[in-house]
Amino acid sequence: MPCMTPEELSAVGLRYEVEGPVATITLSRPEVRNAQTPAMWRALAGLGAAIPDEVRVVVVQGEGEHFSSGLDRSVLDPRGNAAGGESVLALLAGSDEAMADTIGEYQEGFTFLRDSRFVSVAKVRGYAVGAGFQLALSCDVRMVSTDARFSMKESALGLVPDLTGTKPLVEAVGYSRALEICATARMVEADEAVRIGLALSAHGADELDEAVNRMAQTLVGTMPDVLSETKTLLQGAADRSLDDQRRLEREAQTRRFRAVAAAMGG
Repeated sequence: MPCMTPEELSAVGLRYEVEGPVATITLSRPEVRNAQTPAMWRALAGLGAAIPDEVRVVVVQGEGEHFSSGLDRSVLDPRGNAAGGESVLALLAGSDEAMADTIGEYQEGFTFLRDSRFVSVAKVRGYAVGAGFQLALSCDVRMVSTDARFSMKESALGLVPDLTGTKPLVEAVGYSRALEICATARMVEADEAVRIGLALSAHGADELDEAVNRMAQTLVGTMPDVLSETKTLLQGAADRSLDDQRRLEREAQTRRFRAVAAAMGG
């Protein structure tokens, strides 16, 4: 999918900026607390496919006081007045297979953030609810303001989280806590999020931007490919045997020694 123009991205509520090795994706619908639509998810998937190789950090943020309040309720409107023109209820008109395939397309707007070419950082202010929570969970690191609030609201609607958030949630906080968070649809505030491993750190509202900038600059200060090698090693480590993990470490370190030697002229 070709990268959309700034005007096309704006039409679905997104901004995309690249400054050197850092790319920033902004959900830009502050009037509805950056509520998300299928059109936005498709655009995010397109952005993910177009991120250049020289980008080493991707920051995802919401414009204004909130990260994202989740699904735009207009896409559940049976009268077809969905923001962005695509209604989630339209899925019901197709077969189960077609519905699953379409949800799979939506998920691509989240999975690209796991790409090993870069580290993704969610900068979370205010609400990160439902799809907003899952977008933050798609990122490798979550740095939050002290007023951040996470909630997996799908169960309150009779639904389940389906935008790839369940696996990283379990990985972050464990099965029992993840089940409780999803089943109760309760709010997880910033201090608890840090305490249980859901967020890396919490900062005052006027300090969050600088904290994320420092993190990004620290990450890009490493030698090329170190981030991607490290991310690849850690992704899935919990599911591998020790022998498999040891092998991957050896192979990665061999590549790194060769790269360091080449950089030193050896």
